Amino acid sequence: MSKTIVITGASDGIGAAAARELCRRGHEVIVVGRSAQKTEMVARAIGARFFVADFARLADVRRLAAELDAACPRIDVLANNAGGVFGDRVTTVDGFETTFQVNHLAPFLLTCLLLDKLIASKASVLQTSSIAARLASRLDIDDLNGERRYSPVTAYGNGKLANILFTRELHRRYHQRGISAAAFHPGNVASSFAAGSRSLIGFLLNTPLIRPLLMLITPDKGAEQLVWLAETMPGPDWVSGAYYERHKPAKRENPKGLDPVLARQLWDRSGQMVGL
Repeated sequence: MSKTIVITGASDGIGAAAARELCRRGHEVIVVGRSAQKTEMVARAIGARFFVADFARLADVRRLAAELDAACPRIDVLANNAGGVFGDRVTTVDGFETTFQVNHLAPFLLTCLLLDKLIASKASVLQTSSIAARLASRLDIDDLNGERRYSPVTAYGNGKLANILFTRELHRRYHQRGISAAAFHPGNVASSFAAGSRSLIGFLLNTPLIRPLLMLITPDKGAEQLVWLAETMPGPDWVSGAYYERHKPAKRENPKGLDPVLARQLWDRSGQMVGL
């Protein structure tokens, strides 16, 4: 059965790879990206519609939500794939630390603004997370903006842990109303998502002599799990509210990612931050 699938961060990397594969399999894919030129190029190559939004600007996210709501009679899958790792601590025009906004607040806001349509469509909401949620996070609910403690790698890990917590709380609040949710680690992908970052991750991923030692996988390979979650059915094929690695619920997680109280606190605090 053909689905309407919205993929953010689809102008490059695993988002673009997933868009190509899902379109090849007969689904209606809607491509969302920050770069107008790159996003249009991906969309035109597969015959898909596209929208442009910069997740470092919440006004763009609100506009995107309104455009998607008007353009799509239904949304069967919302893949919140946009994200990135950055360098020095910089705040956005909205006043939030960039890594936290781009990786968590923006997809949180987009999902919340589309809730009515997602519920009506009995949609799956997918979050591209990372193993950094376990290895690099020190999420502090009272310091989400990294004002007291900041490093680029920890900020990225915090954002990816927030993706998992958001997934679990979205499931708790809305699964009975029809929404299913999953977060996943795509693997260590050779893509440009850390291009320009002055962080350790950016250094490792963008140093030609080091990249081969990291055993990075291709974007096509990294997109496989997103494609699987988007195509299959929650319940028979995967468990809503879970975090996946290699097509299975992860065996090892950051204990904070399993904390229901923290998940509720993050949801409430995020809603306050974005004005919901």
